[in-house]
Amino acid sequence: MVIVFFGTPAFAVPSLEALLDSPHRVAAIVSQPDRPRGRGQRLQPTPTKLIAQAHGIPVLQPAKIREDAFLDRIRALAPDLGVVVAFGRILPDALITIPRLGMINVHASILPRYRGAAPIQRAVMAGDRETGVTIMRIVTELDAGAAFATQTVPIPPEATSGDMEAALASVGAGLLLRVVDSLERGDAVEAAQDHSQATFAPKVTKEEGPIDWNWPATVIHDRVRGLQPWPLASTTVSGRRIVLRRTAIASGHAPSEPGRIVRALGDELVVACGSGSALQIRELQPEGKRTMTAREFLVGRGVVEGDLLGT
Repeated sequence: MVIVFFGTPAFAVPSLEALLDSPHRVAAIVSQPDRPRGRGQRLQPTPTKLIAQAHGIPVLQPAKIREDAFLDRIRALAPDLGVVVAFGRILPDALITIPRLGMINVHASILPRYRGAAPIQRAVMAGDRETGVTIMRIVTELDAGAAFATQTVPIPPEATSGDMEAALASVGAGLLLRVVDSLERGDAVEAAQDHSQATFAPKVTKEEGPIDWNWPATVIHDRVRGLQPWPLASTTVSGRRIVLRRTAIASGHAPSEPGRIVRALGDELVVACGSGSALQIRELQPEGKRTMTAREFLVGRGVVEGDLLGT
């Protein structure tokens, strides 16, 4: 089949590579425009654009996807199918209806749970024990189309959103190929979602980074995992911001004021949390410095027992 691929970040790359290695023909790759990155703020090509250039495939990066000129370019490709993986924009009906078989999406959750922009982060932040991938038909309503296939994936207790993104990207690529092949054969089966069970996963913001030590330790631990690699969970000590990189639930410590350091010795940096719980900080990053272990931080007299951490 002739396929037009819509995708931008690294999450989309395994699916794109799977299609490129298949008998199907990717006629064009549509990506968001290149963005300035790094200290020099130089324009950097998107991950999918790099793949396209390596394979000599045309890349379209429209500023607006509703313009007639862009829609006409897609029509000229005469695609059988549109495949969308983390493209980052809501597609208009005028675009969805162009491919002969419509458009399908690789979504990183078991729909109808976690529709929206941040399904991976929200699942990890919620402390879910599993998540997954759904291949669904794209319709006007956000992530509400019928599902062709799903596959569940466990979330390990220490896994971050970054860890799960890599795992789900790989699973999604394999699942996508099975659905694309079934669409070509004409034996694909799609099942409507139960919209009454839908939950939503709004985009994560920087404002969610600061930790409230009144939360239970489990909630804080899941937030630390869920906010990696961006925007990162943080706290303050004496007005200095500290990013929390790796944590664990601590036990055997007497309840204390939330945010109070109850142990600061050797490898142990333990902070009292809400509901009488405690959190062990294993790795952290003081602002403007490298990531370090709790031992390294304590040797540098970053904090002592009795200090109070804030937001």
